[in-house]
Formats: sequence, structure tokens, C-alpha cells
Amino acid sequence: MMIPIRCFSCGKPVAHLWEEFKRRVEAGESRKKVLDDLGLKRYCCRALFMGHVDLIDAVGRFKKS
Repeated sequence: MMIPIRCFSCGKPVAHLWEEFKRRVEAGESRKKVLDDLGLKRYCCRALFMGHVDLIDAVGRFKKS
């Protein structure tokens, strides 16, 4: 759905970095370089960004019954 506010493992705040990460990757930059530039050095934080699938738009189309 949406990126978590904090990393599940270490507790580092990461949500504020998501938009910039997404924008730069869509512009064609290497994911590794973007993660390094954003200061995400721990494996847990990097895995959170690499494994995240943004589904909020797909879920928002369905009505709550």
C-alpha cells in the first residue's frame, strides 16, 4: 500500500525519502546510487525500498462494502 513511516527493523524514519526515490528511479538513475545518496545504508531500509510495491491507486478504485 503506502511506504511505512519507519523501517520495521531498525526504526529509522524513511517515508519522507520515498517520493524522491521514486522520482529519481523513474528518471532513469540507478537504484543503488539513489539509495546511497539518500543515506539508506542498512540492509533492512534498502530492502524496504526495493521490495515496496505502490498499490494505493489500485486499491483506491474499489468501493468499501
